[in-house]
Amino acid sequence: MPRELCVGNGNLLVNFDSDYNMRDIYFPMVGMENHLSGHYARFGVWVDGKFSWINDSWKKRLTYREDSIVTDVSLEKPELQIEMLVEDGVHHFYNIFLRKIIVKNTSERLREIRLFFSHDLHLYETDKGITAYYAPDLDAIIHFKKDRYFLISGSSEKESLFQYAVGVTEFGGLDGTWKDAEDGQLSGNPVAHGSVDSVISLKALIPGKTERVFYYWFAAGKSLETVSKLHRTIKENSFQNLLQETDQYHKTWVNKSEINFGDLPSEIVKMFKRSLLILRTQIDNGGGIIASGDSDILRFNKDTYSYVWPRDGAFVVMGLDAAGYHHITQRFFKFCEKIMTNKGFLFQKYNSDGSWGSTWHPWVNSKKEFQLPIQEDETALVVYSLWNHYQQAKDIEFIAPLHETLVCKAADFMAKYRDEATKLPLPSYDLWEEQRGISTFTSSAVYAGLKAAAKFAKLFGDQRSKKYETAAEEIKEAIIHYLYDETTGRFLKKLRPNGKGGFSKDKTVDSSVYGIFEFGVLPPDDPKVEKTMQSIQSHLKIRTKVGGIARYQNDYYHQVSKDIKNIPGNPWIICTLWLAEWHISKGELDKGLELMKWVVNHASESGILAEQIHPHNHKPLSVSPLTWSHSTFVLTVIEYLNKLNELKLCKKCGLPLYSRNRKRLW
Repeated sequence: MPRELCVGNGNLLVNFDSDYNMRDIYFPMVGMENHLSGHYARFGVWVDGKFSWINDSWKKRLTYREDSIVTDVSLEKPELQIEMLVEDGVHHFYNIFLRKIIVKNTSERLREIRLFFSHDLHLYETDKGITAYYAPDLDAIIHFKKDRYFLISGSSEKESLFQYAVGVTEFGGLDGTWKDAEDGQLSGNPVAHGSVDSVISLKALIPGKTERVFYYWFAAGKSLETVSKLHRTIKENSFQNLLQETDQYHKTWVNKSEINFGDLPSEIVKMFKRSLLILRTQIDNGGGIIASGDSDILRFNKDTYSYVWPRDGAFVVMGLDAAGYHHITQRFFKFCEKIMTNKGFLFQKYNSDGSWGSTWHPWVNSKKEFQLPIQEDETALVVYSLWNHYQQAKDIEFIAPLHETLVCKAADFMAKYRDEATKLPLPSYDLWEEQRGISTFTSSAVYAGLKAAAKFAKLFGDQRSKKYETAAEEIKEAIIHYLYDETTGRFLKKLRPNGKGGFSKDKTVDSSVYGIFEFGVLPPDDPKVEKTMQSIQSHLKIRTKVGGIARYQNDYYHQVSKDIKNIPGNPWIICTLWLAEWHISKGELDKGLELMKWVVNHASESGILAEQIHPHNHKPLSVSPLTWSHSTFVLTVIEYLNKLNELKLCKKCGLPLYSRNRKRLW
């Protein structure tokens, strides 16, 4: 189930699904150690002898407060005569999850209403060796294993916890202590160990047609002392103040850049800001940018998207740099410096602590010959995005230490890792991580990476500038010569080794070929680019009421239809926006705006963008949110404003109407 709400601070990330179940709790790093691991932290209500979990047919509206990562949730159960307004947030500084619940008794009479919160925590992503206990001195439940501690508590106005229980779950046929809540009473069992869960309850007497406020929180830390101190912080400071501080911080953060949106439709501006906020939740404070914190993909292959792909991260930092968030992006580049191999390439993906992530790329080919298990565009795009960062921030003191350790390492590798005959990059896995070959996208990215490296070298008076420039130009010539197909009149998806020392042409129409103009190999109005993009627009258009653009012809990933003529694949957010970028780059702003509106219309109610969309029912497929989707939206909006800046001048003063945003690299 896709994630509908994400709240976090770069250390603690909490995600909710569309039923408002708490589904992911990452700590102490974003993307690492999901302490729910596919399980639920439930929220329930008892009144008049009846009990209901929130995921059980409640009417829900799951959104955020404007310009904030504090939620704005409404819950209604007419048969219980209860309405609730809920605000969730993770404090921007303290590792505390905060929830404020306003409960309205819509009946005419006084009633006792109880709220229940269950916690099936899998600390260190395991159900073994965990202890949960009630701490009377804190009036809180503690879950701990080794150096992972969660303190859970709450209050109803001036009242503290009403009841609590801890017990065994997922062992010996036991469902868990959460079942104990369904009669409205908790056992008060004070301690359990092994595979455990816990429940707490709060209560209030609420007169008819009135409301009461409840507060619930948990603190995360590496010691009992840490979480106890955080608990005291809540007690000593007003809970409402902590939540308000968090809300105000987000509002200040997302509006810090001086971007003049001009006459852009309000829904586009709102989506732009929401994208920035969602991106921030998926970024670890140590610099790692995960692809998605949505863990439900575990059901398909026992692995997730909660890794740092250098490619995805590069696109995210380009979006953030364009919007003026340079300090965040600098952490990513330092992260990449740390993970760069001695040979100058980056692997497929990494954990947020910089360790090597899981991979399905082999080190040998079908002939058992050695091959690098890489996607070379990931190495190239980090260098490319670093030059983009320098163009925006002009912070040469930050760049200087990275010149040798990151830029030149990668550039030396890219200049060398080429076919001697064609001068193209040697085969690697494509950006879709499916096939090995020499793709147009990767070759274009390597060209851009080497061009960026040449500019850095020139900046520092490094004689290798000529070497990198020459390699880039050789690759450009080779792309035009070998990867453009005269018979189809468009650029190829890739060349694939045929096992006989040569290559076969993969003529599949693939949206990623947009890289030919995005990375500056050719201008967007070049006839070869025109024909290529027109082919993408024609062959990859989804011919259903949903619309959008597919990745490539007959895309198998999460495929829902074999009607390839009308549904070549599921529509992807990034691929649709790539087409928008092409139209915008040519000055066709109306067409670009139409595609941006399509993206907005296919976001969730809360403004979250998935990886792909179901071609018949508009529902999100695969993971949601996808950071790449949000960053591409940010970049497309900036491209739109930049082009508008070029085309539209103030009638009174003759100056551009819009502030400078992202610069093209060349």
